[in-house]
Amino acid sequence: SFCLQKKRRAATARRQHLKSAMLQLAATEIEKEAAAKEVEKQNYLAEHCPPLSLPGSMQELQDLCRKLHAKIESVDEERYDIEVRLQKTNKELEDLSLKLFDLKGKFKRPPLRRVRMSADAMLRALLGSKHKVCMDLRANLKQVKKEDTEKEKDLRDVGDWRKNIEEKSGMEGRKKMFEAGES
Repeated sequence: SFCLQKKRRAATARRQHLKSAMLQLAATEIEKEAAAKEVEKQNYLAEHCPPLSLPGSMQELQDLCRKLHAKIESVDEERYDIEVRLQKTNKELEDLSLKLFDLKGKFKRPPLRRVRMSADAMLRALLGSKHKVCMDLRANLKQVKKEDTEKEKDLRDVGDWRKNIEEKSGMEGRKKMFEAGES
């Protein structure tokens, strides 16, 4: 038992050591990556954005503004094109993942909630503005009248024992019994 505990402690310590070493390695990699991105950004800016030298005359300044405006428009168009390509690529990825699910035969079911909804509300949700028919299900039911038979009338006249007990219970029932006894 003591030997087993010692082995467990050693395994746990080794695992902790490996975990901390991996975290340190990952942190240095992240720092290197950030530094490389910063250098790449500086190189790109130096290549594409030369230092600004403002001209002295008004005409040269207006020409510079026109050039900058044209450059901004071209960059905006390029950004828009890239966004459209990204949206198309995302849609293709989504379609391919759905096809992959179909091929595997595994479907991810969304979490469903129970919702209490009337037939009208369901049709309105499904059909939208096309729904005009009111589906009052109770309106289409037949009215059935219960025919009173002689026996049921006799039983009702005799009275239900529960009804008699309810009438006699409580202060009201005692009052009635007292008044009935006086006369």
